[in-house]
Amino acid sequence: MNCVKNTYKFLMVLISLSFLSTKHLYAQDLHFSQYFNAPLLVNPANTGFNPESDYRLGMNYRNQWANIGSPYKTMSMWGDAQLLNNRFENGWVGVGGVLLTDAAGDGSLTSTKGYASLAYHQVLGYDGLLSVGFGIGGVNKRVDAGKLTFNNQWNGKFFDISIPSNEPFYYTSVYYMDLNAGINYAYFATDNIYLNLGVSIQHFNRPKESFFAPSISNNTVDPRYNFFINGNIKIQNLWILNPNMYFSKMGNVTETVIGMNANRNLSGDGNSQLILGMYYRLGDAAIPMIGYQVSNLKITFNYDVTTSSLSGYNGSQGAYEISLVKTGIYGGNDNTKKLKCPKAVRF
Repeated sequence: MNCVKNTYKFLMVLISLSFLSTKHLYAQDLHFSQYFNAPLLVNPANTGFNPESDYRLGMNYRNQWANIGSPYKTMSMWGDAQLLNNRFENGWVGVGGVLLTDAAGDGSLTSTKGYASLAYHQVLGYDGLLSVGFGIGGVNKRVDAGKLTFNNQWNGKFFDISIPSNEPFYYTSVYYMDLNAGINYAYFATDNIYLNLGVSIQHFNRPKESFFAPSISNNTVDPRYNFFINGNIKIQNLWILNPNMYFSKMGNVTETVIGMNANRNLSGDGNSQLILGMYYRLGDAAIPMIGYQVSNLKITFNYDVTTSSLSGYNGSQGAYEISLVKTGIYGGNDNTKKLKCPKAVRF
């Protein structure tokens, strides 16, 4: 009896995931639990916004729902840099780019995205920094209808792919342009306290996205509104605490993540740091995190422990995620940066 019950639960999850893949998932956005390690995806005003360095390079990988059918995989590569530091007395320009790809389930729905972003950063007085940014990108989404199953293919015992689905697919691949913009403000209260908040809007051009003919579905992508706030608090020369919060809204869907990182100075000079963190996505998952930083290279790993009703099907095993970030300064040492930008909190 338990075997039948578990099989029924498993089928219900697969049916739900299949339905999402064909009808609603195309309207959802990619996301990482370590949103702070994917800064250009959160807000284009983050482009070139890093008081400690001149450039950054990053990679992100997320594997979700691995124990419920085929996993949902998301990967990204990004980079940004500061330019024209010598052209503006109290400001600079940031340029950057992001490449993303993801596959839903067994690859029936895949997407590839590429974005370029530009931002301007202006120092305000001795303790403020205002940033505005704009991003433009191209998106391609593809569907392999042959890998999908639909409710009318259920024969009472299993999904029979030989039964016609009668779904009116008109395209198997769609392309569109995507626009986003944002603004940030940073306040450097003291050498030991730093605060930063920002807001952004993505897809504000409301691009059309549908695999069906316009007469059947003329779906547009809803704007996505992001808000974040974070702070760095240095405790003696041992710890830097980084409490932060992220909120996102797209259509009727919202996401809220709250938590904190704690960097432990292992070497005395900050060259070697242990990173510990704990986050919670409201109504969805607890997210413990661990990482290590040596010099200008940081690697972090987190695991999403499902706390929602889905935990009964996946055994609370949600997703794991890995991020790699490398930073650098032009020429190895640039003292002019310290004079232009308010001093960042660091060991």
